[in-house]
Amino acid sequence: MPDLKQTRNRFKVAIATLVLLDIAAIAVLLTPLAGSQETRQQELRQLWLTLKARESAPWRGLDKKIPQAKRQIDDFYRQRFPDEYSAISTDLGKVASETGVRMSAGRYSQKDSATEGLQRVEVEAQLSGNYLQLVRFINALERNQLVFIVDDLELGSEQNGIVRLQIKLETYLRTT
Repeated sequence: MPDLKQTRNRFKVAIATLVLLDIAAIAVLLTPLAGSQETRQQELRQLWLTLKARESAPWRGLDKKIPQAKRQIDDFYRQRFPDEYSAISTDLGKVASETGVRMSAGRYSQKDSATEGLQRVEVEAQLSGNYLQLVRFINALERNQLVFIVDDLELGSEQNGIVRLQIKLETYLRTT
């Protein structure tokens, strides 16, 4: 059977500790350490106003931010998406000549786009060059001013250091 006297003494110590903590909390609340109730209420109001100001900060100037964002989107579309097919083939030819790759065949097909004002164009091209030239070509495409998204690469045979590459990529054409 458990020692009830020892358990009773432990409960007494625990209760006495809790009573002392309550007395200390009341003393801190009523002394100048915690400040007056009016001071605490004023501090609470000030913190509440600060919180409200921080919550509303992103909404300030929204009437100026929306037209600016529209201009930035229009500039992005104008710079990154051509409005003619010839710009796509010209850019691909320019990248190919700069990297020393020979483009032997190119096929363009128009697809529907989920984005209003853009028409998706899929490009399939056959390239040839040494491995390093082909790597530079792909890197140059990814860094190009126009948006080119590489979908598929297929390496072909190699003869005398010349590698054939079948590439499928997509870009977008502005329709408006």
